[in-house]
Amino acid sequence: MRPNNTLRAWRDGRQTIGAWLSAPSGHTAEVMAHAGFDWLCVDMQHGLIDEMACFEMLRAISTTDTTPFVRVGWNEPRIMMKVLDAGAYGVVVPLVNTRAEAEQAVWACKYPPAGGRSSGPARATLYAGSDYQAHANDETAVIVMIETPEGIENLDEILSVPGVDAAYIGPSDLAYALGMTPTGDNRDEKHQQVCLDIMEACKRHNVAPGIHTGSLEYTTKWLQAGFQMVTLGSEVGFMRAKAGADLAAARGDAAAPRAEPEA
Repeated sequence: MRPNNTLRAWRDGRQTIGAWLSAPSGHTAEVMAHAGFDWLCVDMQHGLIDEMACFEMLRAISTTDTTPFVRVGWNEPRIMMKVLDAGAYGVVVPLVNTRAEAEQAVWACKYPPAGGRSSGPARATLYAGSDYQAHANDETAVIVMIETPEGIENLDEILSVPGVDAAYIGPSDLAYALGMTPTGDNRDEKHQQVCLDIMEACKRHNVAPGIHTGSLEYTTKWLQAGFQMVTLGSEVGFMRAKAGADLAAARGDAAAPRAEPEA
């Protein structure tokens, strides 16, 4: 089976840098994959990506060694099994609040006896190899998002669930959980301390800590802090930032528009 190099990096204690895909385009997914990111995440929770677009984007990413992840819209087994069958090498599950919800996510992503995933890897065997089902449980990542008051309260229970490989922070929803206005990258000291607390809890449980960022500044900041799954930005954010900066320069404007907050 094709190895999940990102998951293996986390298990070895190494850091990875990825990006978010929110536009329903196989072409932009392929361009981003060829940029050399460790992983890319197709976002089906927010943005405009439906199942068919997701599958074409996974096909596009497979022209490279970049690891393909998918963020599903909800902790719902049907869609989680479907994106894995399509060749996703990891599932990002939003709004995980309890140990039981984390267990449900693992159950949906793992074949028996570790879980309840149904047999039917339609495209996964083409991408990963004919021996996919024999090794998939070891090579597919379960990534839970910690971003609610309940999720923070139950953090250690969630992270102790066997099969949880990473915990990913969505800064905007985490801001809501802390009674703050969502801003994406957040400079509030309390918000940053909670992020660090989540990272330390991940390390206690041998789970890779992850966080979403929308800028090089915060990508660098959280890598230096010790996060292992760090998002540099999104294809839409990169496009807006570059287009805005060049347009502002051409017009002689002092400032370019900022990329939108995400996750």
